[in-house]
Amino acid sequence: MSIWLTRIVPDPRSREARRDLTGTAAGNLHRRLMSLFPDEAGPDPRARFGVLFRVEDTPTGPHLLLQSTHQPNLARLPADYGASLSRTLDDLLGALKPGLTLRYRCAASPVRKPGATTRALYNLPAVVPLTGDHADAWWIRQADGAGLHPLTLHSQPLDAARATRPRTAGTTAGIRHARTRFDGTATITDADLLRRKITDGIGRGKAYGCGLLSIAPARSTA
Repeated sequence: MSIWLTRIVPDPRSREARRDLTGTAAGNLHRRLMSLFPDEAGPDPRARFGVLFRVEDTPTGPHLLLQSTHQPNLARLPADYGASLSRTLDDLLGALKPGLTLRYRCAASPVRKPGATTRALYNLPAVVPLTGDHADAWWIRQADGAGLHPLTLHSQPLDAARATRPRTAGTTAGIRHARTRFDGTATITDADLLRRKITDGIGRGKAYGCGLLSIAPARSTA
């Protein structure tokens, strides 16, 4: 099974691209990206096609990174949406082995889920977002579970991913996923586990731009 990585550089003159990239439109962007894949894919098409994505801020404006287990049909983007290119990650993933040092990046939604007794005692929600050192500790646990041993770590809070979804009787419910971007270097401890986590993603909010784990060979210091 091939893993595809697609970079989309939205044209700021495109009304639809601007709408998809507004701070409260994570749901719009998800629908846009899912439109690049076959219809009638079952009850969970995002999981069916392994779709993960992230918005990258660059000096020239936002870029979209889209990862999938099915090649997206970029012709389905509006004609003025922007430039796009897909390639496979097969060579990169095939070269992974224990002991190799990598650079990583992941914009994720670090949370903890208090037990029922703790929730009742402190009047906590079912899911509590984590920040600062608690978010870093969460990431280290996730990295360990993804076959990585972090060597360096830099974390940066991001704007929350927000969207709405339909409820009964014509009402809508708000969705909010707090996000932190984790960057650094790590050594591989389990290459098979890492490949699986790259394919599956990390944590919650995968339909709203969270969980895409990107890797690249570490730069040589020689």
